[in-house]
Amino acid sequence: MIELSLSSLSILVAAAILGGFIDSIAGGGGIITVPALLAVGFPPHLALGTNKLQASFGSLTATLNYRRGKMMRFRDLAFGISFTALGAYTGTTTVQLISPDALQHIIPVLLLIIFVYVLCSPKLGDTHTPQRMVPWLFYLVSGCVIGFYDGFFGPGTGSFWTIALVLLLGFDLKKATAQTKALNFTSNIVALVTFFLGGHVAVLAGVTMGMGQILGAYAGSHLVLKHGTRFVRVFFLTVVAITIVKLLWETYL
Repeated sequence: MIELSLSSLSILVAAAILGGFIDSIAGGGGIITVPALLAVGFPPHLALGTNKLQASFGSLTATLNYRRGKMMRFRDLAFGISFTALGAYTGTTTVQLISPDALQHIIPVLLLIIFVYVLCSPKLGDTHTPQRMVPWLFYLVSGCVIGFYDGFFGPGTGSFWTIALVLLLGFDLKKATAQTKALNFTSNIVALVTFFLGGHVAVLAGVTMGMGQILGAYAGSHLVLKHGTRFVRVFFLTVVAITIVKLLWETYL
């Protein structure tokens, strides 16, 4: 059991609001919420499990908001949701058995490549482009791989989904962001159930943070619907850069 003071709960709710806002636009809300959970005394696996609970509120809110804005349809994502669920279950089961330390050395490099590529491609994601991969194969491969990663480790999941949808399915950044949230919600909820069965979820803290996530996610997804791809691009690059710095700091400094 984790005993939380009112001040600790306030910190967690504030982190959840900011995390939900960031996550609904560019992914990466976990760079705010997971450190907050660790800072108030949660052990690592409990922090990861509780983070999945609170993050599920935000990703569901953003998903429903994007659907109302006609930016996505669930039937178009059936393959992606199925294989993301499979990948997330495998990743979450694995992380409860071993430490994810090795990924801390690999992920900053991959994110740095994404950051440089997007930065040097000013027109990337401005408009739809031709598909480079058939959708069912894309969702099979990406769902299993990115879903596994989200269940196993997590930081940068939204960034990986967004850039994959832009490069391989030809989506613009705005549409890719909307699809990302539905897929991210899938891996969140599957990881949550798996962590819960393993006894690694603090329900009260997770639900309390979830209320903050709803506020942040609604505000962030509303901004994406209102503004164009350039706004998403700037926010995307900012979040990826912060994630890279955070992971490099934790890994090497």
